[in-house]
Amino acid sequence: MGILVLVFIFISLSQHGDAHGPESCNHGGGLCRMGACVDGECPAQYCFEPIILCCKNLSPATTQT
Repeated sequence: MGILVLVFIFISLSQHGDAHGPESCNHGGGLCRMGACVDGECPAQYCFEPIILCCKNLSPATTQT
């Protein structure tokens, strides 16, 4: 019974609002994070609205030679 509840919650979160899912976030160069983004990142969209954010770096990555 508990597994069915978890499956229902997961489906509800993934179907809600403008949640795009982790594939869309990762493809766009972001990471899914729970609650809030870390320093140096900004929320771009939701992986699973309203809990899990898709966070992207504020500045482009720099490479050193």
